[in-house]
Amino acid sequence: MSAFSLGLPKGMTNMRQTLLHSRSNFICNSFSSFKFNSLRFSCFNLLVFQPKTSGFCNVVHAIKGGDEVILKAIGDKNSIEAVKNILEMARRALTRKEVYHTDFLTPPVLRDAMFALEKLSDVEAVSQGGYPQAERCRLSIGCPEAMSNVPDIVAALSITGNFGFEPCSHGDFLGAVLGTGIAREKVGDILLQGEKGAQVIVVPELVDYLRSSLVKVGNVTVSCNQIPLLALEFQPPKTKSFKTVEASLRVDAIASAGFKVSRSKLVDLISNGDVRVNWNPATKNGATLKTGDTVSISGKGRKAG
Repeated sequence: MSAFSLGLPKGMTNMRQTLLHSRSNFICNSFSSFKFNSLRFSCFNLLVFQPKTSGFCNVVHAIKGGDEVILKAIGDKNSIEAVKNILEMARRALTRKEVYHTDFLTPPVLRDAMFALEKLSDVEAVSQGGYPQAERCRLSIGCPEAMSNVPDIVAALSITGNFGFEPCSHGDFLGAVLGTGIAREKVGDILLQGEKGAQVIVVPELVDYLRSSLVKVGNVTVSCNQIPLLALEFQPPKTKSFKTVEASLRVDAIASAGFKVSRSKLVDLISNGDVRVNWNPATKNGATLKTGDTVSISGKGRKAG
C-alpha cells in the first residue's frame, strides 16, 4: 500500500489519519490519545465476518429478543423499516421451515439486519454478494435445518462493447440497467472493466430479461451475457493513508482534507447530495464523523448508488 504522511507541528493534538482508496471511499478510525489509525471495511469485515471465496459470509446463530428493543438499538434510523421487514421475514421462515431471500441490501441495512437477526432464536442468515468484497448483498434467512444447502441467489452478467472512445462510468451502467425497468434493489455491485465494459451482479431471475433488453450503455451498443461468479474480476481497493491536522471531526473538514477538495467545494457537494456518510446522504456540513465512518463522494472514482 503506497502511503504518505504530512508532518504535524509539535504540540498539535488533534491528529487525523484518513484512508482513501481507488473507489473514493474515505474511512476514518481512531485510537486513544487522538491518534487515528486507518482501517478499510469491505462488506465482510464491516460485519466482522471472514469472507469465503464463494462470496458467502459466515453463518449467524441467534438468540431471543423483542422487536422493539432490537430496533431501538439500531444506530442508523434510516435502516429501521428495512430491518423490521427482515425480522418479519425471519419469523415467517421459522414458522414455515423455509428459506427466504431478501433483495440486495445496502451496507448499513445489511449490518443492522445481521445485528437484529442475532437477537432471534434459532435463526441462521447467510449473506451473498457474488465476491468477497461485495458491498451490496442479499440475505438468505431460515432455521438451521432448512439452511443446510443454500443455493446461489446472485448471478453475474458481463456487459461488453467498444468503450475505448466513449468511456462509461458506474452511473452510466447502473442507469442503463435500471432503464430497462428493473428496480434498484434487484441489482448488486457493478465492477468496471475500462474499455471492456463492466460486470454486473443481479438476482438470477432477471438474467434472461437483461440479456435481451440491455442493448446500449450511453451511446455504446453492448452485448450482455451471463458469466460464472468465479469469473468476476475484482481487486482489493488500493489505499493511500496520510495525516492532517483539523480542528474538529466535522464531515466537511475531514472529507475536504481526505479528498483534497476545498471546503467551499465540499459544501456545494453536500448541498447537491453528492456526499454520503455510511452510504446515506450527508445533510449537514457540520455533521460529526465517528470511528469507522465511511464517506463517499460522487464523481471521485465511485458514484454511490
